[in-house]
Amino acid sequence: MFRGEKVVLRAMTRDDVALQAEWENDLETILLADDEPPQPRSLEQLQARFDHGLDGDARLTDNAWFAIETQGVCIGSCGLLGIHPTNRVAWLGICIGRAEYRGRGYGRDAIRLLLEYAFRYRNLRKVSLSCGSHNERGQRCYRACGFVEEGRLRQQQWCDGRYVDCVYMGIFREDWEKAH
Repeated sequence: MFRGEKVVLRAMTRDDVALQAEWENDLETILLADDEPPQPRSLEQLQARFDHGLDGDARLTDNAWFAIETQGVCIGSCGLLGIHPTNRVAWLGICIGRAEYRGRGYGRDAIRLLLEYAFRYRNLRKVSLSCGSHNERGQRCYRACGFVEEGRLRQQQWCDGRYVDCVYMGIFREDWEKAH
């Protein structure tokens, strides 16, 4: 659907749910991608969540979720969550599920495509995200895409046996336009 230098963002399919289950049950991946404690999730649970998203009321949960693909291989997912039609804001989420693709620019390319979608096609004015302070690679990626730190909640998240800060970042449409 959306093509970048390294990745394509396409619609998630039910076939992608098995990969999602693999990633959501991988401790290293979930510690980077989620702010909740890891817990096992069955394929059936994730399929039910996927099916509910298809049947859910878009007015209540306006999300736009994409599979991240490179050379025909699904390597992760990303999306805009809680798109608010009045405030024209959303939260960004991303997970590069295949470890061998992390730190090689695939996430950065996916985020750039997602921001283009957010600002050019959804007419949003701001995209925000949060991540744990332990995810330094993620923060470098977000900064490279134009996000700036807007705040930090000290020792907010329990992660891997310790409390870490929760870092809030955001990018405004006008800042994205200046960079493009």
